[in-house]
Amino acid sequence: MTVRPILVFGDPRLEADNQPVDDFGDGLREIIEDLFETGWKAPGLGVAAPQIGVNLRLATVDLSVGRDPEARVVLANPEITHRRGRASLEEGCLSFPGLFTTIERPTAITVRAQNDRGVWREIEADGLLAQAVCHEVDHLDGVLLTHHLRGMKRKLFMRRVEKMRKLGIWQGPA
Repeated sequence: MTVRPILVFGDPRLEADNQPVDDFGDGLREIIEDLFETGWKAPGLGVAAPQIGVNLRLATVDLSVGRDPEARVVLANPEITHRRGRASLEEGCLSFPGLFTTIERPTAITVRAQNDRGVWREIEADGLLAQAVCHEVDHLDGVLLTHHLRGMKRKLFMRRVEKMRKLGIWQGPA
């Protein structure tokens, strides 16, 4: 298991097309373990494969941040099949370290995804789990926090990104 560097905003791999997972062998399980380790170290609630430079439709979520093995969720080839409710929620992203913004998310979802062995299942999620799953599925679709922002809100967020870069707090392509 390896903690991998997390790509930051501006890296084109974050918005690239992600290929479906079709090989559920040992190589995939290694990537999954790296995703969990990387998320726990950050710390974060989830990590998508594109955030570590692997353009696969694969993400992990662990609301316990490594404290509860039963809380680990693997999402291979996920598809959100049902959304219920709406709420404005504060959200951060490991690819925008130290920055947070408020965006709208469903309050509950149903997601269909494969696990680390390729078995399809449906997961009912609400609250923070629903928010985390939506966030990671966004990454797999090449959607970043900035895509949820409009007008002045987006402009102010981008100013904060540039300020963080100028201060050297985090690095990334301009």
